[in-house]
Amino acid sequence: METFRKILAAAVDGGASDVHLKIAAPIVFRINRRLVVVEGPYPTEEWLNTVVENVLPRHLKSRIEELREVDFSYFMPGVGRFRTNCFHQRGQYCLALRYVKTQVPGFEELGLMPQLRQIAESPRGIVLLAGSTGCGKSTTLAAMVEHINANFRKHIITLEDPIEYVFEDNQSVIEQREIGLDTLSFEEGLKHVLRQDPDVIMIGEMRDSTSFTAAMAAADTGHLVLSTLHTTNASQSIGRILDFFKPDEREQIRRQLAGTMQAVVCQRMVPTIAGGMTPAQEIMINSGTVRKLIEENRLERLAAAIETGSEEGMINFNQSLFQLVKDGKVSQADALAKATNAQALEMNFQGIFLTEGKRILG
Repeated sequence: METFRKILAAAVDGGASDVHLKIAAPIVFRINRRLVVVEGPYPTEEWLNTVVENVLPRHLKSRIEELREVDFSYFMPGVGRFRTNCFHQRGQYCLALRYVKTQVPGFEELGLMPQLRQIAESPRGIVLLAGSTGCGKSTTLAAMVEHINANFRKHIITLEDPIEYVFEDNQSVIEQREIGLDTLSFEEGLKHVLRQDPDVIMIGEMRDSTSFTAAMAAADTGHLVLSTLHTTNASQSIGRILDFFKPDEREQIRRQLAGTMQAVVCQRMVPTIAGGMTPAQEIMINSGTVRKLIEENRLERLAAAIETGSEEGMINFNQSLFQLVKDGKVSQADALAKATNAQALEMNFQGIFLTEGKRILG
């Protein structure tokens, strides 16, 4: 295990976000989103089996044989905490470990939009952090929870698979529950969470209709629910949620969402000129216009509502990327590569702004 500790320490010291270990293959770090091969001996089957035996939580040792893959949180003293996935390939173990910083970063450090403070301070409703895998949803969610913890006296309960950031009680009281360790499943945890007197409920990921039904029930009764969702932009999130439900249920669910949704924040990570990464964010606030569009099932017009909703705190990806370029944080080339509409953004750089949203909404 000393060699394993040295590998993880080298990853943290080198600024790696991820570590990949596979039998008879080089050790690989991901640094600034690029895979970097590490010089050194290749992991052997005996060595990796020993590592898995030591890092795998006791309650998951039977599940790995049954499911062939499990998620868990691993803490190496003196090194840090890692969100870990253990899985099989060609009948052998593999490990993918993501380093999770111990201290929850603040809004400024992460480069988040100032609107997120107000969104985090919402008294009730559903707030979703959307985006693809690896876009920083969990970190942004943690920053919002820590903002509440530092400024408000709330009872916060989290349901996570696995726990990533560990929170210390500040102004708030926080209980973190890990799936498989503290509760059997998201479904079981959500079934009982309202009996635990929460003000804020953080759900690691919205995965199915059960999660959304429970979230809407909690929001209906005055709770703030924070969670993540896999979608490519904010305007598509409502349709993605409805896809979790049967066709004959969607009308009712859509109307419930119109009443309980607070905001959807979608992220894309963009390389910075300084050599790091920063999020471009698209924000959809459940304004009167957005609520009406959802109620009337005119979801195709949500993108236009976001484009024209700047006075209510909304912004789309093109607008966010344009601002990042204007502020000198990212290059035009990298912004265009991440744009929803690259042609329109290129016109913006040339000083041409066509507000299609007003015409569509009109």
